[in-house]
Amino acid sequence: MKHFLSARLILTFFLILSLAFAGYSIYYKIKYWGFSFSPKQNANVWAIEANVNFTADGSPIRVSLAIPSKNKGFKILEENVIANGYSTKKYDDRIVFKAKNMIGEQDLYYKIIVFDNTDGKDKLKDKTPQPPSLPDMDEQQLAQAQQIIKLSAAMQGEDSIEKLINLFNQEPLDPALKSYLPVQYTPIVELKIMQDLLALKGIASRTARGLRLEEGQKITPDLMLEAYINGAWRIYDPLTGKQGLPDNFLLFQRGGKSLLDVVGGTNSNVKFSLQKSITSTMNLASQRAKQSKKARWFDHTIYNLPLAQQNTLKWLSVFPIGILIVVLMRNIVGVQTMGTFTPMLISMSLVKTGFVTGLVCFVAIILLGLVIRFIMSKLNLLLVPRISAVVIFVILIIHALTFIGYNFDIKIAQASVFFPIIITAWIIERASITWEEDGPVNAGKELFNSLLVGIIVYFVIANDYVRHIMFVFNELNLVILFIVMLLGTYTGYRLTELKRFAPMVKKAK
Repeated sequence: MKHFLSARLILTFFLILSLAFAGYSIYYKIKYWGFSFSPKQNANVWAIEANVNFTADGSPIRVSLAIPSKNKGFKILEENVIANGYSTKKYDDRIVFKAKNMIGEQDLYYKIIVFDNTDGKDKLKDKTPQPPSLPDMDEQQLAQAQQIIKLSAAMQGEDSIEKLINLFNQEPLDPALKSYLPVQYTPIVELKIMQDLLALKGIASRTARGLRLEEGQKITPDLMLEAYINGAWRIYDPLTGKQGLPDNFLLFQRGGKSLLDVVGGTNSNVKFSLQKSITSTMNLASQRAKQSKKARWFDHTIYNLPLAQQNTLKWLSVFPIGILIVVLMRNIVGVQTMGTFTPMLISMSLVKTGFVTGLVCFVAIILLGLVIRFIMSKLNLLLVPRISAVVIFVILIIHALTFIGYNFDIKIAQASVFFPIIITAWIIERASITWEEDGPVNAGKELFNSLLVGIIVYFVIANDYVRHIMFVFNELNLVILFIVMLLGTYTGYRLTELKRFAPMVKKAK
């Protein structure tokens, strides 16, 4: 008794340790490598190209272009620059091109490939700003500004920033706001006026530019408004007033700096183009690991092996959960099967053949094999020659079914080739021995139970989600190991035994 208690305590301790390890490992893989529980989880990959065009006048050229920095809520997979005759230098949030003796039209290209730009949505970290400087206004302008601030307070919105934006987007414009705005103004001028009004309220703000990643649309930078509220920078869409980055929005520039500065040229502009592709999160795992500086661990995992080896390990990784089901059915439920892991082998064969076709083939081969086995029992052969003869007969049966299936286009018969020959022959031999010793009822019951458990295991291991999770998060197999070992210490009644002893309980009552 003490031995069982100590064994259970030790195994429980190791089970808890394995659960803690598996939990941390799964968190690590999801956070740093981008793994997911879904086998169909895909990631959008965007190739974005900025084409800077201007006319050089012969003087020294300096072109400064805003570029995404590393803390903008997405990951840069690759960067390329095409600028013949130019030297380039990359800073945190800008890239600078320099050249001399250039005349005529110039084209410079900056291309990046980004993915998961929505992972860090709304996570715009930056330093705490200084208190905003009050705008230079006369008494009349200040009075008008105060009136507009009061008007915005009556607007609908989640906070004061959204209310202010909604006031500017109101149709028609309030007369007080209309008289305050210039006769002709651009979006950047409108944002500057909003910033002045926020400064009067003591709220620091700035502009930002970014791209809406929408394939097939004309790509032009969009202006956004950022405000520092409650200890964090929050971004707002000036077109809707909504807080937060829109879906698939790539920030290119933040703060008061311009998107493009050109010295030594005229008629400058920047055009953006993009191309979208879709890839699985598994294919991006290596790049994610490098971006998060966790590549050292990733380089020594099974996910770096050739695909052929990975496919083999995928099947091996799903074996333990099938074994756990067999252990539960035998030790807890009390289902008697034809051998310990015969159901596991049956289920693996059904995965290869398909459920219905495999089921028909298995039943046909077993029935034919049993008939042949009983015919051979009249010959009084020794055990090893008898089993060997059964193996040969099974091979001949599979040959015949495959030939029939090919000539008559019967896929059920063709699937028979996937059944393990030795195991099938052993099941036939075991069934026939059980028939002789315990009768046909027990033999049929064991065969039926083996097939039933095999079907249950099949529906588990054939599930794409189960196979994906057991391979990607293979540390779960360690948890299954200790669960199986803990089940090995169970000495209580099985569920089927409770039913058997039920009449005795009733009699006692």
